Amino acid sequence: MAYFGEIFMGIASEWFTDQDASHWQVWDGMARAFMKKFQYNINIATDLNSLSNMKRKPTESFMEYAIKWREQAARVKPPMDEHELIIVFLQAQEPDYFQNMMFVMGKSFSNAIKIGEMIENGLKTGKIISQVVLKATSQVVQIESGNICDADEKDEEP
Repeated sequence: MAYFGEIFMGIASEWFTDQDASHWQVWDGMARAFMKKFQYNINIATDLNSLSNMKRKPTESFMEYAIKWREQAARVKPPMDEHELIIVFLQAQEPDYFQNMMFVMGKSFSNAIKIGEMIENGLKTGKIISQVVLKATSQVVQIESGNICDADEKDEEP
């Protein structure tokens, strides 16, 4: 029991170190206390919908996001097979990644991560054009060309 707390990380580790171990004479006591504290994790089960809505934060790399996503996917009951895993992962991607990752169908999740990292690098270096940036740029051009036409019409009025 004394070494059991060494397997914990994050909030579970904090919880364990704040406990008075002398209250636990047997494993059952410690297990009940742990379950009482962290039961909410079981009650908030990850499902396919929550996975497909899990978006990447602007501050995290594609690799960080993919690892976090995969950890959540491991909690889905019943477990997904590799094919279903890839489908749901693709559904969770932003347009630039979704469009460029379609060919990962039938590949492993680790291959999908490698391809995602290549896309991330391509977007950063400009080798892949971001659809979001392209759309925003074309909207600005349309607005500006509309303003120019309006200005030309005003100049032509007597």
